Amino acid sequence: MHPTADRFATRTHEELGFEARIEEFPEGTKTARDAAAAVGCDVGQIVKSLVFLADGEPIVVLTAGDNRVDEDRLAAELDADAVGTAGPEEVKSATGWSIGGVPPFLHETDVPVYLDGSLRSHERIWAAAGTPSAVFALEPDELERFADPTPVDAFDGR
Repeated sequence: MHPTADRFATRTHEELGFEARIEEFPEGTKTARDAAAAVGCDVGQIVKSLVFLADGEPIVVLTAGDNRVDEDRLAAELDADAVGTAGPEEVKSATGWSIGGVPPFLHETDVPVYLDGSLRSHERIWAAAGTPSAVFALEPDELERFADPTPVDAFDGR
């Protein structure tokens, strides 16, 4: 197992009491479609952990793989003047993980986390496990328990 995915698995066990059964795919799971194809699920079952800057402050948005974050709607939901995508260094600094491998929880800072409620409609969902080629399955209630996200309505289905 990749050392970063192993670190995530160890932390989930030690800090949350959750056994993340990580699956790795050498071809990568960089996009939601890639991840869905690799694990054999619907794209809507993939959790995208996206980092944005809301008025310059990092936030994490957990959205379904078949949805797109509407930055203007998100800014309105957060009462922010502007929301934009965070760069690689900002992502790493806020979460401790690199773009493409950001898990939905166990971030290095207390970055606020927001949730796309459509993820609740599935029995099982899949999220990044620290690298662009590692994912793990969990249930929506586990996602909410571990990430403690605030629900928002700022998404456009594709």
